[in-house]
Amino acid sequence: MLSHGLAVISGSLVGFILALIGGGGSILATPLMLYVVGMKNPHLAIGTGALAVSVNAFINLAHHARVGHVRWKIGAVFAATGVGGAYVGSTIGKLVDGQNLLLAFAGLMIAVALLMLRTQNQISALASAPSLRNTLGVGGTGLGVGMLAGFFGIGGGFLIVPGLVMATRMKLIHAIGTSLLAVGAFGLTTAANYALSGLVDWVVAGEYIAGGLVGGQIGLRLAVHLAARKNTLNQVFAGVILAVAAYMVWRTLSR
Repeated sequence: MLSHGLAVISGSLVGFILALIGGGGSILATPLMLYVVGMKNPHLAIGTGALAVSVNAFINLAHHARVGHVRWKIGAVFAATGVGGAYVGSTIGKLVDGQNLLLAFAGLMIAVALLMLRTQNQISALASAPSLRNTLGVGGTGLGVGMLAGFFGIGGGFLIVPGLVMATRMKLIHAIGTSLLAVGAFGLTTAANYALSGLVDWVVAGEYIAGGLVGGQIGLRLAVHLAARKNTLNQVFAGVILAVAAYMVWRTLSR
């Protein structure tokens, strides 16, 4: 039986993480939908989570834009090239067995967490002003991230943020704000594809979005305060991802 109160709380956590670091809300949305809210169908959880994450990402994008954290040209390149990839990835994802998809999802989470820990010092050292010439060179990355985002039903922000910094040398706080444009676009593409197959629970999605409104405001304020200490935040977040991935593997294999 679905818990609608827990859907609002879960949505608040997703919105908080999205505003705080630009990614990670989406990678938590599906596990929360399955193991906290009580949704049984993995594909329904993916489609519903993708819609909620997309709307919350656009809301948090507006918050970050208001304080000057968004680099629109760079975000547009990622979004434009990645939308096509998200459609292809989500189409393939619907054809894969739900339990196998969850195991692959957990594997991706572990890989990303380890990558974040490995590259955090490089990200801090490289931060500087972006250039349009560098921006035009990341279109292929946007396409690849879009495919992964669509396949797993995630926004992809946790991949976009380090990619933006490494490719364009923008400051991390700007990468966080900018990534939300692509996260919203990827999630909306995936959600639309799943909705065509009847794989979106609109009520739960609305509850997630409502919770995300509150969590996003809190996350944005904390992100501004912690912008200069992002390495510590990356370590904590990587630990959360590893813990959730381990739990997903255990729950999936125990079935």
